[in-house]
Amino acid sequence: MWEVAPSFRLLASDTAHPVHRAWVEQVRPRVVAAGLDRGWLAELIGPSGYVPDFLNPAPAGPAPTAAAEWDAISATPVERVRQDLDHLARHQGRLGPRLAGLRADPAARLPRLAQELETYWDVALAPYWARIRAVLDADVFHRARTLAEHGAGRLFNDLHASVSWDDNALTLTRRKRGMPRRSAGAGLLLVPSAFTGPGLRTRVRPPDPPQIAYPARGVGALWEPRHATGARALDAVLGRSRTLLLTELGSPASTTELARRTGLSPAGVSQCLTALRHAGLVSAHRAGRSVLYARTAAAEILLEAASG
Repeated sequence: MWEVAPSFRLLASDTAHPVHRAWVEQVRPRVVAAGLDRGWLAELIGPSGYVPDFLNPAPAGPAPTAAAEWDAISATPVERVRQDLDHLARHQGRLGPRLAGLRADPAARLPRLAQELETYWDVALAPYWARIRAVLDADVFHRARTLAEHGAGRLFNDLHASVSWDDNALTLTRRKRGMPRRSAGAGLLLVPSAFTGPGLRTRVRPPDPPQIAYPARGVGALWEPRHATGARALDAVLGRSRTLLLTELGSPASTTELARRTGLSPAGVSQCLTALRHAGLVSAHRAGRSVLYARTAAAEILLEAASG
């Protein structure tokens, strides 16, 4: 969920982003076609400022599934939803009609919000998640190694320009309110993010541990084209058509688009994609009336190994 709000905000912005421009150009038409620019998220996530805390539930583990997050949001206590929406109203001046209805009856309307979140996930993030997740996992590995080898001071002082660690105290220079240990909640959850930036985002909701979302290392190269120079070595294993389709899925695409790019028949493309999906090399994601196919993490590793 820490990727949902900043990515949605980016899609609603008129400013070209230096890193995520290619993603925006691909995803924005799908978001508009699905009506997501006029739905719940458009009222909940403004161009800047506060995002309701219940949209970022405390995760049950290091890698929660999207479905688990929707379930946690749907189960948010009524009073917490209302507190967050009242806070949002103070920031925005008023609540829109959907959010006014949500405040009046959270239990009945939260499932509808969860459905829209799932649609947004399928359209905007799931087809790209293998690539995004690789960046996030690499960041976690780097931070864990830094902590093990050099301690908490090096970890925090290397996290972000606005974060510093000195004399057993963590300081966030641009945060308006303090987070004293006695009231902030137990522990501290650090969340690398591909879309958060350049600043930090925080969530403090005792008794949950405070959360700090920060820009992950390596985001600058997230959407750079990845040329599978050695992919022909896979022809003998996968077949020429399946290998060709894997190389074309550097960005998610539909069966029709892949047929146009490769010259293969739509039926042939569909047959190959089914085989690749059964092998765990391709994932499928519903986007309105079409289905987008994307390479999985296993496919990325396979192509990288063939190019090595």
